[in-house]
Amino acid sequence: MRSVTTKRSICGVALLLVAGWANFAHAQLGAGTTWLRTDAQGKGITMTLEACCNGGLRFVWQIPAMGGQPASTMTVDSPMDGREVPALVGGKPSGETMAIKRVDDRHYSAVVKMNGQPFGTSKGTVSPDGKSMTVESAFQGGGQVTKTFETWVRK
Repeated sequence: MRSVTTKRSICGVALLLVAGWANFAHAQLGAGTTWLRTDAQGKGITMTLEACCNGGLRFVWQIPAMGGQPASTMTVDSPMDGREVPALVGGKPSGETMAIKRVDDRHYSAVVKMNGQPFGTSKGTVSPDGKSMTVESAFQGGGQVTKTFETWVRK
């Protein structure tokens, strides 16, 4: 079982991705776009977007080995309308779901649940030039809320 820190990293990555997907329909971001996380906590994580779900996006996070956990791949097929969908890790259900929503051309939000219980929320903002994004997340665990800030750059 993954540690809470690793789960937060995975969830944070997913939420960051959500932040960047809003521009999919506006050509700033789109199928085939790859993002690299550059902040210290998630450095080296990549996120690739692919078209799916009748206008939605498939998020594919490549997560290097970190925190004593092996490298992994997480995939979420989101219609980008706030519907809850499963997160697959290594192609298998993880118990995690994400509800990603495009707020406008540069802003996204996500709600993450683990085994049906709320686990975290994220808000993503894509820069006006579409070359970077920031994600602010809040995760619950052990009776406390931890906030994280992620920085992503377009490759």
